[in-house]
Amino acid sequence: MKLTVLGYFGGYPFDGHGTTSYLLQENGYNLLIDCGSNTVNNLSKVIDPLQLDGVIISHYHHDHIADLGVLQYYWQLNNGKKKVDILPIYGNTQDPLNYGSLTLEKVTVGKSYSDLAPLEIGPFKIEFLRTIHPVPTYAMRITNGKKILTFTADTDYFDDLVDFSMNSNLLITDTNFDKQKTGIKWHMTSVESAKLANDSNSEVLLLSHLPQEINHNQLLKEAKAIKKTGKVFLASDALSVEL
Repeated sequence: MKLTVLGYFGGYPFDGHGTTSYLLQENGYNLLIDCGSNTVNNLSKVIDPLQLDGVIISHYHHDHIADLGVLQYYWQLNNGKKKVDILPIYGNTQDPLNYGSLTLEKVTVGKSYSDLAPLEIGPFKIEFLRTIHPVPTYAMRITNGKKILTFTADTDYFDDLVDFSMNSNLLITDTNFDKQKTGIKWHMTSVESAKLANDSNSEVLLLSHLPQEINHNQLLKEAKAIKKTGKVFLASDALSVEL
């Protein structure tokens, strides 16, 4: 599996960089995970967006779907050769209005997932865990039968994430706060991300959904001070990780 970062800020784009989005590739299959701002531009630097096999959305907050309509228009208006006739976009059905928008007639089709059963698409098996966030949001555990990638999506820390992330080769965490953050929150701190990586025996930790007003190197330093083994990276545009 190969993961490429297309956007990594939380909330809103900043200093020319977009919000959450990743391209996951395996044996010629191209899966887009979330579709935040500037996704289509950054995706175009890696592959032709018409060569996507599918899209999966963790939740419907704008920083995770800002470019989804743009991607649909790209597929509708571009005369290039499409890899699939109609692009499947996977999302949860607990927000019927946003779920309905995943379908654009003859262009894209919405397909549902649930935390009650794994989803099998292309070479991937994907399991889901409802997270702690103001809207229905799902972490994803993705395997190709050999390697494991876990994406926490947006969430505060909670213990169930440990078992869900266990033995991940790559753990992508929502790290929107430094270690000083306390109280009610909907995202994790640098220390919580590192603790999750330790407790789940995850090999590589990728800090993402990063804040605009906290120095990212500070977050990296705080996480590295906690994580006992393996590597810790900051998400950045075009960063690729081979699993």
